[in-house]
Amino acid sequence: MPRHVVLLLSGPNLNLLGTRQPEIYGTDTLLDHVQAARRAATELGWDLEHRQSNHEGDLVDAVHAGIGRVEAIVVNPGALTHYGWSLHDALAAFDGPIVELHLSEPRERESWRHHSVVEPLATARVAGQGGAGYPQAVALAIEAAAGEGPPPPPRPRHPADTGGSGGGGRAPPRRARQRRRSRHWRFRRPVIVAGRRDGELCLYRPAANL
Repeated sequence: MPRHVVLLLSGPNLNLLGTRQPEIYGTDTLLDHVQAARRAATELGWDLEHRQSNHEGDLVDAVHAGIGRVEAIVVNPGALTHYGWSLHDALAAFDGPIVELHLSEPRERESWRHHSVVEPLATARVAGQGGAGYPQAVALAIEAAAGEGPPPPPRPRHPADTGGSGGGGRAPPRRARQRRRSRHWRFRRPVIVAGRRDGELCLYRPAANL
């Protein structure tokens, strides 16, 4: 019987983990994080596949290859978080849960890091947990894929979907209107933001406009 598969995607520069800004990202390597994520998946009876690339198109191709084959995606997009619209569009075509993952908390760093093009598509967001976030994100993705519930409400995926800021723009595309009818959804998106407040781990529901 085929095993369930979760896909872990790692964006640009994550191959430098362990030596790149260890004061922010820690000293564990990407391989360390992938191994921790794979152990978490294995404990839940799932397989984990991993793909890292410094090129957005490679990650887009990985999402395309996973459509209809993997059941959940965990993605740490790196800097693509903030402007990777082609990755966004590829993820929008994926029918399973998506968990956005960050070692640090982008919202507590430079202002240009505060915006995420992935978050509107994400079932859950795990940020600011360091390496501990990897198994946590995998567990959330698997839990969402295994659960059942109503489909999430439709939301615009790209400024163009709502006609930009001029008002009265074209309607969202059919794909955006129909939005994720899979029986596997348990959560409305985004469901959980994980971060640290006053040094303590917090899990909370974000405001509706986040």
